[in-house]
Amino acid sequence: MPLAEHAGWVSLVPALSVLVLALITRRTFEALLGGTLIGCVLTDGFGFFDAFANSMLRVMQHETIGWIVLVVGLFGSLIALLVRSGGTKAFGDAVSLRVKSGSGALLAAWFMGLVIFLDDYLNALAVGGAMQRVTDRYRVSREKLAYVVDSTAAPICVLVPLSTWAFYVAGLLEGVGAAPVGSGLDVYVGAIPFILYAWVAVLLVPLVSTGLVPNLGPMRRAEARAAGGSLAPPDSASFDEVFPAEDIPDSPRVVNFILPLAVLIASTWVLEDALRGVMIAVAFTTVSLFAQRVLNLKEISDAFFRGFQSMVYPLAIVVMAFGLRHVNEDLGLTEFVIESLRPFMIGAFLPAVIFVALSLITFSTGSFWGVYAVSLPIVVPLASSMDVSMPLVLGAVISAGAFGSHACFYGDASVLASSSSGCNLLAHVKTQLPYALLAAAISTLGFLALGIFL
Repeated sequence: MPLAEHAGWVSLVPALSVLVLALITRRTFEALLGGTLIGCVLTDGFGFFDAFANSMLRVMQHETIGWIVLVVGLFGSLIALLVRSGGTKAFGDAVSLRVKSGSGALLAAWFMGLVIFLDDYLNALAVGGAMQRVTDRYRVSREKLAYVVDSTAAPICVLVPLSTWAFYVAGLLEGVGAAPVGSGLDVYVGAIPFILYAWVAVLLVPLVSTGLVPNLGPMRRAEARAAGGSLAPPDSASFDEVFPAEDIPDSPRVVNFILPLAVLIASTWVLEDALRGVMIAVAFTTVSLFAQRVLNLKEISDAFFRGFQSMVYPLAIVVMAFGLRHVNEDLGLTEFVIESLRPFMIGAFLPAVIFVALSLITFSTGSFWGVYAVSLPIVVPLASSMDVSMPLVLGAVISAGAFGSHACFYGDASVLASSSSGCNLLAHVKTQLPYALLAAAISTLGFLALGIFL
């Protein structure tokens, strides 16, 4: 059916359907598929099948999906090579000599997440793959490791002006007239102190890791299960389980973990692209392992493809999430929520209302950068006309994207954080959600207070 700017309350149906189906089936892909099909029925009636097929084709032809498939698949291959060569085992053994407790292992993962700030994909996959063996040794639940990994993905990336998130938003700011051409990054830097959600989420991790903030609800049950020896929730998969212990070389070298990771970070930094960075890291690791005679070509090839294959399910979730985003865009979900809350966007309450409204959208749709593109052309003139602090309003907008990436159960970073940590996705999101909501509540109060006093 032809749609106006939005379809009203009907636009909420696909997102709500996904949440309900996820609770019923306890499966992510199936819930996304159901919500997308329901959305196609709403937009095209009996022609929903053709609409769904066209939507999937549009998704697969999108250059972003091609980039994601290659990046995530090659990350899987790289991690598999590190595991198969014994590099992760050697790294885990080396870190365990200095880490004496589960809280110490979680703090080490947190610190590693702070250092790898270039890209949320790079962060989520590298930290989880590196620290899983270490936290396993101290019977830390995979859910808690996934929480730490996810909390230093998007939240830390938005706080550093050298990340892919910062460059993207800086470009948007120039595009909507919030910054002169060439100075978008300067405006972004001015907003960093006001990206409250990211600050709270990142600083909450050491408090949770050390027990100053207790295990809440599902996390308490996960930690109790891990203490009994069952580290992973049901239906979880780990790279360590792909390769039996007898396949790992007897005397693994920690350099075969550290050097590939250093090459990965350095090449991503220099080339400003995670795809080219991981390609170079895989090539370096292949040559290095073969030259050292750690693995022969057949073993390297086998590990490469098994690692890529292990990422098929996470990739399927990401692809279907893009399909749901298209349905939400067709129904005008973002426009509907913003229009519905516009009467509340007044004066001192504007930053808090913007944060809450856009957080609901990013959580429901799994679209973070897309919401930035839609909301900034609306929010920037609105804040300017009301004479509200622009850095504060921008901080609220950016915070909402960080919250969505952190909390949405089919968001890219959550999918990858759970996968690299060897944790079932829904179990990860369920145990993480109380902390994400706590950080969101604190941030909302902060935006209210700053809106009043500034």
